[in-house]
Amino acid sequence: MTIQLERLLKIIGVAALCLFVSNTLVAQSNSTSPTPIDGVTFRFIDSNGITMRIAEAGDSGPLVLLAHGWPESWYSWRHQITFLANAGYRVVAPDMRGYGETDAPAEVEDYDIVHLAADMVGILDALGEETAIMVGHDWGSIVAWNSVLMHPERFSALIAMSVPYGGRAPQSPMVGWRAAFGDNFYYILYHNEPGGIAEAEYDSDPRGLISRLYLSPDSPRQAPTITDPARAAGGWIGRLGAPLGLPDWLGQNDLDYIVGQFEMAGFRGGVNYYRNFHRNWEITEHLAGVQVKVPTLFIAGEQDVVIGGATKDQLTALMTNAAPDLQDVVLIPNIGHWVQQEAPDETNAAMLQFLEGL
Repeated sequence: MTIQLERLLKIIGVAALCLFVSNTLVAQSNSTSPTPIDGVTFRFIDSNGITMRIAEAGDSGPLVLLAHGWPESWYSWRHQITFLANAGYRVVAPDMRGYGETDAPAEVEDYDIVHLAADMVGILDALGEETAIMVGHDWGSIVAWNSVLMHPERFSALIAMSVPYGGRAPQSPMVGWRAAFGDNFYYILYHNEPGGIAEAEYDSDPRGLISRLYLSPDSPRQAPTITDPARAAGGWIGRLGAPLGLPDWLGQNDLDYIVGQFEMAGFRGGVNYYRNFHRNWEITEHLAGVQVKVPTLFIAGEQDVVIGGATKDQLTALMTNAAPDLQDVVLIPNIGHWVQQEAPDETNAAMLQFLEGL
């Protein structure tokens, strides 16, 4: 063997080693911990310019895309993912933008509704799916309504939970909230204060916030430590009485997992959704009068504070203006805001009945 050939082989060997190490590091950076649910797997995909972690179950059938809200996680759909997969659907629940192991862009504007809806379409593109059944809860419901409005050709049906939609409002919701609450505390106005005050409070005590929010309407609590309604009296956690135990639908392992996701990702991404309420209103002028034309189902707990005591007839009248193919409004008695977690059997039954009728 000539000296030149030996040198060439050494160079090739070093290059191959560098390539191996580089690929190994890339693989490690694209890895994630195992899911805590049998039959559910994680992977990373590229969607709308960011990397998203998705939880998946089922490898065939119509795609059902599950969008979670705040402060939630893909894990909020733990009772639906395998249920729907076993019923013959391909099911995907992403960590939404800014949550879990999905990318969290730095700019507030990166969390406006145009970006969030495009994230949902990007998931379909990454999975090679032309259409999906869009499902959302809480902020995920806002994303779901708008995804179908903005990209009607990509969604064949809609299931919205907790947050109804009656069409684009005539004025920015921030105007109404500021007029209604003034100097008093309201969490959405708190989230819109400058300087990252809200996420600083939540990041300092993720368990304190989530354990106080993840309760049923009748869950026993300690008295709140802040009772003065004025914003100047303090932030949010102290206004929420500490729980005197977990509700029957939330195990300690469930709480620990969800808290762990926020200990890892922080709260800024999720709070940024709220900072776009006014921007979202400004940039959706083109949606005024536009209707959701696909079959639609609405599900909520009867005691969900978001619907404010509205009846089935009232919600139907509101949403039919915006969704003329609204097939049903399901209100589950004695259930609060976290409907798919508090009442999984009832929620799953309503979803499946709707899906089988498509």
